[in-house]
Amino acid sequence: MSIETTKGVEHLPVAEQEVHVMLIEPKTTLNTVNERTVEKLDTI
Repeated sequence: MSIETTKGVEHLPVAEQEVHVMLIEPKTTLNTVNERTVEKLDTI
């Protein structure tokens, strides 16, 4: 299942019960809490 949103529309999903989410990103995606990227926050 995928969710598509319209550009400019705030995406605010709500769940009535507990849900599980798996986010899959490319290896090149920078993680803002990763120690190696902390110094580059202005470019993330």
